[in-house]
Amino acid sequence: MSTQVISIIGLVLIFLLATLRSVNMGAAAFLGTFAIGTFIFDESADDLLAGFPGDLFVVLVGVTLLFAIAKNNGTVDWLIHAGVRLVRGRIALIPWVMFGVTSLLTMVGAVVPGAVAIMAPVGLNFAVRYRINPMLMGLLIINGASAGGFSPISIFGSITNGVVSRSGLAANPGLLWASSFGFNLLLSVVVFFLFGGKALLRQQVRVTETARERTEVTVGGGTSTGTGVTVPATTISGSAGDSTGSDEPVTTLDLQRWLTLIGLVSLAAGALFFGLDVGLLSISIATLICLISPQATKACVAQVAWPTVLLICGVVTYVGLMERIGTIEWLGDKVAGIPVPLLGALVICLIGAAVSAFASTTGILGALIPLAVPFLQAGQLGAVGVIIALALSSSIVDSSPFSTSGALVVASTPQERRDQVFRGLMLWGMTMIVVAPLTTWLLFVLPGWL
Repeated sequence: MSTQVISIIGLVLIFLLATLRSVNMGAAAFLGTFAIGTFIFDESADDLLAGFPGDLFVVLVGVTLLFAIAKNNGTVDWLIHAGVRLVRGRIALIPWVMFGVTSLLTMVGAVVPGAVAIMAPVGLNFAVRYRINPMLMGLLIINGASAGGFSPISIFGSITNGVVSRSGLAANPGLLWASSFGFNLLLSVVVFFLFGGKALLRQQVRVTETARERTEVTVGGGTSTGTGVTVPATTISGSAGDSTGSDEPVTTLDLQRWLTLIGLVSLAAGALFFGLDVGLLSISIATLICLISPQATKACVAQVAWPTVLLICGVVTYVGLMERIGTIEWLGDKVAGIPVPLLGALVICLIGAAVSAFASTTGILGALIPLAVPFLQAGQLGAVGVIIALALSSSIVDSSPFSTSGALVVASTPQERRDQVFRGLMLWGMTMIVVAPLTTWLLFVLPGWL
């Protein structure tokens, strides 16, 4: 039995153990990495830990710590009500605003995980407050990031177009971007109606404020406050709002909230305009806020999504082992031997989706596009169509909770819904591993019009 097959069997066993024994999958993955890597592949501890995603660890810890602070001191609550006023209380528009803003961020050059890191915590708190399905909110944010991610000036777009150009293949950057945006938009419409969006169309919230109270009125649907009910601001805010015990409305900005809001704006500006690392920047901002208000932020470290951090980092570390021993390259060689170009293109898309669900989409795009070169240079397949299908197949699965974007959505979900969202995203992500390649292959490769 080849080492590549052993690593694949190991991955299957990790999933089975975690599922059947209710053990954190990341812990099971670390066990698999140690046992298989040490006793079968004879790797040293340094080799095994070389696959540990230090950058992803810092992103998850930094973002969830910063937004735990923002949630505890009421800044997230202020942002939520500002958003409701922006859409004039139309609850159904909120997920689409998140989709649009996230796509705009990646469209102008933000890295996809960075945009999701900025938008997911606010969006998921919106979802809990106004009873929007967290799956709906999370998937529209991820889809929005992918929709804008292939613009000619974006990270995904630049990488894909650059690899295509270096391979001497025909390229169409504008069509790649339009196809990505259109496909993700249509997919988001499906998500909207599949995860409860139709019910949101009947809901509207009107928020009015006085010095001591806020009134929320729901028209055509129900919310947690009912219709025409006036409730003290501290009662409405609950655990998601003002934790200071103050009677003042949570929509006011005190010193702590101003500092946190400035920190969130700095995170967005630093990532977008200065190319600063999202993880290091977010954990630095969070630490500065902790230094200024140590007592008010003391409990926030415990609210970091540590089980999610363990889960994601463990699985990605095992996938790193698979990459080092050549499993991905081995799969690519098998594809290159397929004599039917159409079938080979479909298999490449399936491999891109399966691997990208657990690893870096950026790396997959750079590694798998060259695998299609032998097929495309023969002239039997349209190069543009295959590239679009491969790019979409590799990016749509970012909704998997084992990818950075999916992990950020899980980590940003309030604790009481986190397991549910993880299971939902895992099911959705695994489904997309098959659905995305097959659909894009049928649309862009099989007809031969590109």
